[in-house]
Amino acid sequence: VELVESGGDSVQAGGSLTLSCAMSGLSGNNYCLGWFRVTPTEEREGIASFYTGRMNPYYVDSVKGRFTISQDSAKSTMYLQMNSLKPEDTAIYFCAAGVPRDTYKLCPPLSAVFNSWGQGTQVTVSS
Repeated sequence: VELVESGGDSVQAGGSLTLSCAMSGLSGNNYCLGWFRVTPTEEREGIASFYTGRMNPYYVDSVKGRFTISQDSAKSTMYLQMNSLKPEDTAIYFCAAGVPRDTYKLCPPLSAVFNSWGQGTQVTVSS
């Protein structure tokens, strides 16, 4: 599995960005996909995730209503649409993939669920 993020940039507070994650090596429709970020203080936070067989995403409270996770119809690219960006959204953003470990196919944005990671893309939000 290979994941490659792109789309990181420097923006003003209130602006928008869309991050992309090009995915290869995934076959079938039985994966957890998600986005994580690592802040300048090195805090890792899972921010959004979903199970590919059921588009019912999780969002962490800090991004709920502002960020949207999605996947293209070919299932080769995952996106993170980020609106109303705040300085506290400044971080390196990583996309991740994993196989669900439970019967209910829950895919919460927890690091333990994911075992394939991209290299990260920097997002900087200035006030």
